[in-house]
Amino acid sequence: MASEGAQLPDIAGAMIESTTAADWLVVAPVALPLLAGALLVMLRRQLAMQAWVANIVLFANLIACGALVWRVAVEGPLAMTMGRWLPPFGISFAADLTGVILTATAALVALACGIYATSDIDGTRNRYGFYPFFLLMIAGVNGAFLTGDVFNLYVWFEVLLIASFGLIVLGSEPAQLDGALKYAFLNLVATTLFLIATGYVYGTFGTLNMADLTRKIIEAPDNAPVTTIAALYLMAFAMKAAAFPLNFWLPASYHTPRIVVSAVFAGLLTKVGVYALLRIVVMLFAGERGQFAEWIAWIASATMILGVMGALAQNDIRRLIAFLVISGIGAMLAGAALAGPHALPGAIVYAAHSMIVMAGLFLAAGVVGKRAGTFDLRALGGFYAASPWFAACFLIFCFSVAGLPPLSGFWPKVMLVKGALLPGAWWLAAAILVSALLTSMAAIRVWLFAFWRGGPEGTRDGAEAWKIEPYSGSGRLASGASIAILLVATVLLGVFPETLIRLSGEAAAGLTSPQGYVDAVFGGPQ
Repeated sequence: MASEGAQLPDIAGAMIESTTAADWLVVAPVALPLLAGALLVMLRRQLAMQAWVANIVLFANLIACGALVWRVAVEGPLAMTMGRWLPPFGISFAADLTGVILTATAALVALACGIYATSDIDGTRNRYGFYPFFLLMIAGVNGAFLTGDVFNLYVWFEVLLIASFGLIVLGSEPAQLDGALKYAFLNLVATTLFLIATGYVYGTFGTLNMADLTRKIIEAPDNAPVTTIAALYLMAFAMKAAAFPLNFWLPASYHTPRIVVSAVFAGLLTKVGVYALLRIVVMLFAGERGQFAEWIAWIASATMILGVMGALAQNDIRRLIAFLVISGIGAMLAGAALAGPHALPGAIVYAAHSMIVMAGLFLAAGVVGKRAGTFDLRALGGFYAASPWFAACFLIFCFSVAGLPPLSGFWPKVMLVKGALLPGAWWLAAAILVSALLTSMAAIRVWLFAFWRGGPEGTRDGAEAWKIEPYSGSGRLASGASIAILLVATVLLGVFPETLIRLSGEAAAGLTSPQGYVDAVFGGPQ
């Protein structure tokens, strides 16, 4: 115990004196779904309120994310440190363009999936906590995109994983439990590697604040295990992103839960792994990324090609789309491997595009499965005659995932190919183009089987129209609205890509030259 006459140290210089109301916008995308999820747990007996509260909060979250994008685009990176302690002592949230672009896209996908859930989630799953789990997962995704602390990146990964475990097993069907086991095992292995690497970081540099680490890693002594740490992070995030060769858990699990859960998983979860790789490996360990660049490029090529080849071999629409998710991860990893002025923005644009289109494809496939009672391509056919407008919408998603103009998938592939050709990586550019060709074949195959031919296999030359009973009412309205949101997004981003491409270019520059990020966290030029 200190003596009565002892003089206490003056810590005023280490404290934040005031926080403006506008700074709270940085944490709003995390706070809103987190508080709403807690509220819905308290209102768990009020089943009729669950969907209403969740979707109102998801809409408010989208507005907050849009405002955050606007503010960061105008003012530059923003930061807020918890507990009144100045960084690196306090836990910081930092919003730069890379984080807010993905946060806003995630908010759009979350709202579309929340609306779709009103037609896809039955009373039993509602009673067992679908909406609290869903909101908790969105809070984890947003927290991962906005945190400025490496350990809290790990924490937000755990939050979204715990929530995703709950979502994937809702219903307790044997296929779900089997898929959850594979999903959980590989993700827990990756999480363990992540935690080990983070322990090495703290033991080596004495800090986990990302802005502080950008300086200390550069100044690290020659005997510091910087390359080992970077390799551990690369392995952990590649596993979480479902990169080759540890990607088998994704197609083994993403088709097992309800289709809206598959959609939000495909749209958001693997992108968090890609984002973490960009934030940690590209921004913090830039020199070590250069050492691993060729390895990352080969992994990206294998992920792209083998992913789409897996899609071509599938008859279940859900598994086919899951393999297309894997192929898209390879394209993003190609951008991380090249990290040039075209490739890195291309990876960011591709991530935003993939969030929207993969979720949209799963939701559209859910409508097919609901109306046909099966997801097996061999048992499908005749949907064009039943609903020409829906067939056209599905075809737009197919064109977008294939990267055909003028849709959102075209521009990032052009940027990635250009980014590969400039340094002479022609083989990587070839892999991107071949995967795009095979992706178009896989996607169009779904449309031809399910929509264009007259009927399922076994009918006379496919000429016998299959009688499809449309479902109607609020369920049809909800599913149509959610698909329309994502459809409009992919069309607008394709026809008017300038803003997203410009912001992604600035975001990539912020990753490779993070001085603005550092200054925002520390409150001034450093």
